[in-house]
Amino acid sequence: MISKTTQRAILRWIHLTFAIPILGYIYSPFEEIPNYAPAVRFVFVPVIICAGYWMYSGVFFAIIGVALWLGAYRLSGVGVAILSQVALFIVW
Repeated sequence: MISKTTQRAILRWIHLTFAIPILGYIYSPFEEIPNYAPAVRFVFVPVIICAGYWMYSGVFFAIIGVALWLGAYRLSGVGVAILSQVALFIVW
């Protein structure tokens, strides 16, 4: 088993590394956004959410947060997915 300090450092680097493609998504030309969109929405954002929540409150909270994000996004869109994350923080 690795120590909490090492685990936190690994999660922090995962969190920061997976945030880099989101900058490309935000600052890329408008014509190229459809190329980035699926990967950002379904890979990078959930990994960032998982790593952040894991550092914040543990693996159980991280799994709930990612499942809530993916479910809300698939069913209702990005606005509801963001609101679901806010509600999760308020309730938890």
